[in-house]
Amino acid sequence: MTINRTNITALSDKELKDLITSDKYDSRLFALSDSLRREYYGTEVFIRGLIEFTNICKNNCLYCGLRCDNTSLSRYRLSQNDILSACDEGYALGFRTFVLQGGEDTFCTDEYICRIVYAIKTRFPDCAVTLSIGEKSRKSYAAYLSAGATRYLLRHETADYAHYSRLHPASLSLENRKKCLFNLKELGFQTGAGFMVGSPYQTSENIVSDFRFLQELSPDMIGIGPFIPHSETPFAAFPQGSLSLTLRLLALLRIFFPYALIPATTALGTIHPEGREMGLRAGANVLMPNLSPPSVRRLYSLYDNKICTGEEAAECIACLKSRVDSVGYKIVANIGDVRRHNN
Repeated sequence: MTINRTNITALSDKELKDLITSDKYDSRLFALSDSLRREYYGTEVFIRGLIEFTNICKNNCLYCGLRCDNTSLSRYRLSQNDILSACDEGYALGFRTFVLQGGEDTFCTDEYICRIVYAIKTRFPDCAVTLSIGEKSRKSYAAYLSAGATRYLLRHETADYAHYSRLHPASLSLENRKKCLFNLKELGFQTGAGFMVGSPYQTSENIVSDFRFLQELSPDMIGIGPFIPHSETPFAAFPQGSLSLTLRLLALLRIFFPYALIPATTALGTIHPEGREMGLRAGANVLMPNLSPPSVRRLYSLYDNKICTGEEAAECIACLKSRVDSVGYKIVANIGDVRRHNN
């Protein structure tokens, strides 16, 4: 197979499946992926300050440690002052994007979210605010945009309807998840989607479907990470996702979407001590250190053994910069908007 962007993006479903399931072309995929990210973004790695502001969630997704049936988890919700204090700390460290991530907490009404977004934008007008708070109405998304949020992350998790139903309760539907993503795009958000790698019952055909859906959506941000089981979920006994497959898919995402903002996720760093560095070499160009108060980091328990202290935390940004430098890239302190066209 000739490894270039034109050939790879023109593959049939069967050919793409064969590429996904083979390690034969990995070195050439990584080389092409890196050349494309350098063409669009040079060696820049953008940092986002992640604030996990509530671990309360009304949903009962089978893979997630925040699921409402997990009664062993201590729940919390940060106050607006807690969130602004985290932003103060992050701004001093060089962060110019703040990501508010939380479960679908019914206490957090549109008015509540808009008030926090507006407060952040008022205090830090040179910063971007990203939201990752789940499925909402188009009206709600429009309100967040008016308040000052310009980016929204909503992983679709899987683009296959049958597979989606095996991962989620009947109250959630892939149809609505996709509708939310297209609403966000139409409203003008920089929109992020993505999927788990190695989730229970996932097939290579499912992953091909994910790529085809992403081609249809054309998101600005794409987040993928290996599935990691949580002991308090029905999927506790399932194996975690593959590091090598995740890295191969990161490379392919960069090739399919050379303009995209793609994070090297905390999940990668959880399954391998150098997982995020590997992710950067595979094509990722975003890191999301944790700005949440240390007292709650372990309580945002999406999966078991999540890294919560040390170099992934925002207060050790110098350590993270050193690790990024060691693999040939450089953390930059700016908003880091998507670049749909190369420089």
